[in-house]
Amino acid sequence: MSTDPTSPRPVALITGASSGIGYEIVRIFAREGHDVILVARDLGRLEKLASECRSLGVNATIFAKDLSVVTAPQEIFDAVRAAGIHVEVLVNNAGLGTHGTFISIPMDMDLHLLQVNIIALTQLTKLFLPGIVARRRGKILNVASLAAFQSGPLMATYFASKAYVLYLSEAIAQEVSGTGVTVTAFCPGPVRTEFRKRAGSEGKRTVGTRMEPGPAAQAAYRGMMRGKRIVIPGFKGKLSALVVRFFPRSWATWAAGKLNKVD
Repeated sequence: MSTDPTSPRPVALITGASSGIGYEIVRIFAREGHDVILVARDLGRLEKLASECRSLGVNATIFAKDLSVVTAPQEIFDAVRAAGIHVEVLVNNAGLGTHGTFISIPMDMDLHLLQVNIIALTQLTKLFLPGIVARRRGKILNVASLAAFQSGPLMATYFASKAYVLYLSEAIAQEVSGTGVTVTAFCPGPVRTEFRKRAGSEGKRTVGTRMEPGPAAQAAYRGMMRGKRIVIPGFKGKLSALVVRFFPRSWATWAAGKLNKVD
């Protein structure tokens, strides 16, 4: 590991660090003087990003890990602990989606999604949070989605997984209230990343324009640093989360299904 445990700088661990929102969040932390621990599958991308961070005078550690592998979260935690590094900020950004009817999506694809979006996120939070609370300072940022506020036909498992992330984050935020630790759920709408291509939903409809990952990451970082429990970037995103509360759930589900259709 390259991160120096004697460094006076706070340490942020970011999953899904090699692209999209995660990549931009890493760059923000590095600019703000945090040492960073980068987790993603793509070693080449991680090395390039680590080099960029080091050029800013901070330490960068790489873990080329696939969080769909059950043992990965514990392996990451054990290596960080063995190096004597105290993680002050945990960003659970890694996530993926699937597209299609629930019965048409292969079982292994949905289980893969659940392992990354729910199980790994829960494990990493449960592993690192006790130390963060014990030091009475630190933050956790869990990347959820606007999808967390309703059900989503044709992306049923993905929408449900993000609802889990939102509700888990809110509950833990309340539990650690007063400890000096905050937990934030970031709930962006569509962001211009590789997510759609990987999920097989590139042709799905979008209300309005997709947000760029840079501004999305800035909104997430600002909200987390302020200790907000839920961060929804943009007026349209806030409006969408609000509107679904005032319509019958059946209507909201029907509308989401229409938006999730691929043209």
